[in-house]
Amino acid sequence: MVRTSMAASGNDALSRGTNQLGVRVYNERLVLSLIRRHGNLPKADIARRTGLSPQTISTIANALEADGILLRMAPLRGKVGQPLVPYALNPRGAFFLGLKIGRRSSDVVLMDFVGNVLGRIHEPHPYPTPAIIMGLAHRGIEELTVGLSEAERARVAGFGIASPFELWNWESQLGAPTEVLEDWRKTNIRSMIAEISPWPVYFHNDGTAACAAELVFGSHQFGDDFLYVFLGSFIGGGVVLNGHLFPGRTGYGGAIGPLPVPAPEGGFQQILRSASIYVLADRLKAAGIDPQVLWLDPANWGDLGAPLDDWIAATAKDLALAAVSAVSVIDFSTIVIDGAFPTSVRAAIVEATRAALSAFDLQGLAPFIIAEGTIGYGAREIGGASLPLLANFTQDREVLFKDNV
Repeated sequence: MVRTSMAASGNDALSRGTNQLGVRVYNERLVLSLIRRHGNLPKADIARRTGLSPQTISTIANALEADGILLRMAPLRGKVGQPLVPYALNPRGAFFLGLKIGRRSSDVVLMDFVGNVLGRIHEPHPYPTPAIIMGLAHRGIEELTVGLSEAERARVAGFGIASPFELWNWESQLGAPTEVLEDWRKTNIRSMIAEISPWPVYFHNDGTAACAAELVFGSHQFGDDFLYVFLGSFIGGGVVLNGHLFPGRTGYGGAIGPLPVPAPEGGFQQILRSASIYVLADRLKAAGIDPQVLWLDPANWGDLGAPLDDWIAATAKDLALAAVSAVSVIDFSTIVIDGAFPTSVRAAIVEATRAALSAFDLQGLAPFIIAEGTIGYGAREIGGASLPLLANFTQDREVLFKDNV
């Protein structure tokens, strides 16, 4: 079974030009990654950081500026010698569409080269179906790009899809009829969207995609090695090692959800059965509270009272166990927690998880921190839009977009 997929082979040969703006040369990708990380850099600094010659950097910077990918900024004056001229990414240098397939809502966004979301379509649903997702993808292609000029449409580098793998296996959590699950089993959603998309289509699981959003567009404060945890309808996540995404052998690296934790009735259960938002929805229904608020506006849940407090406490206890387990295997410096909820809920979960760590014997482990993510509830769709960016403008292409069978 194919776990990850690149664009269709006919679109693989990306090159500079009016149709696609893929950057194939390693040194160009290195330069773009450095500038993205630091905001802007003059050529001398780029040469020093890369070890490449000033002449090589000048050639690369001039070419990327001519392509419209880099912008030459005002000279830095006040120092001895020639003024230094910083280069920055051109926000209009490339555009990306990203789709998140969720349990109770799905989203499609248009994003520019520096991560600004230029447009979004949010669609709540009882459960996702291939027809709903295809309709949303079509709307995204037609409606979100309508404001782009013809030249800017030529700078759309791709359409990225962030989705849980094997949706048909989540019968109890998805809440969909058997025939819908069977539809998903038979559907290759990447291939279907590729038939309507004028641009290459990329696919990865939603946890890894959300991790990509944090890596590329976050605050870059978590170091080069961290475990990323995203609490959506299902808990998921991703792994960053040496400053790059690590999807693992089959694309499930950092999946988190199957991790065993103690079950209330004894024995063990997967952490997705305690630390997922669908569990909170069940708690709300049991308390007579309509759980639709969780999906209609992830930024504002209002006062959900005891069910939310109880869920946070249970979630934090299991996240602390997950953190200790992860750091025991890989020496992560940071466990990053984010999710499809208001920032106040994220802060409460992180604080409670830090407190729950006091119950564990941490002898033998290097110190690590529990930190809040910086992207928020839109990380999965932004991560989806990050996939064509990673494929065409960074050094993560070969790791993320190899075919796994």
